[in-house]
Amino acid sequence: MSKINKKNIITFLCIIIFIFPILASTNLYDIEVGFSPGKTAKKIILKAIEEAKISIDVAAYSFTSKPIALAIVNAYEHGINVRIIADKKSNSGRYTAITYIANHKVPVRLNDKYSIMHNKFMIIDNNSLETGSFNYTKNATLHNAENVIYLRNKPDITKKYLQEFNRLWDESIDIKNIY
Repeated sequence: MSKINKKNIITFLCIIIFIFPILASTNLYDIEVGFSPGKTAKKIILKAIEEAKISIDVAAYSFTSKPIALAIVNAYEHGINVRIIADKKSNSGRYTAITYIANHKVPVRLNDKYSIMHNKFMIIDNNSLETGSFNYTKNATLHNAENVIYLRNKPDITKKYLQEFNRLWDESIDIKNIY
């Protein structure tokens, strides 16, 4: 058998063994990918917030996006449990999206335990996950090369992110104790 045929057979077997089970258990609509600059990344994030029925947990490095802040406050005002952790240094100004959200009684904590708390993810209903390089900022939408992936109905993956979120939440400071 030639080297090319061996490589093709090995590649095919790897796909069948490793990739096919994942694809077989995944509805094509359970995964969305978006990029910026442009609106696809922000659109997916706003859709994730809108789909929440029970809870939204957000870990954010930088948070200045007005549309995302408004969507989160709207979800909270409609009975969705929301918690946000943000990097303290990047979100300490009195007039940021974080302070806007906190002023609407959404539970917000700031984290200063690291050089930067560089996470960017949202856990939706303890079942779905939005993550990627996208900071929740206007610059991420308009000027940066960023990415977002939204994984619906992935409780096994989401559980790991929820554990990390809870760890960060426990070590972070309530924004009310700062201002």
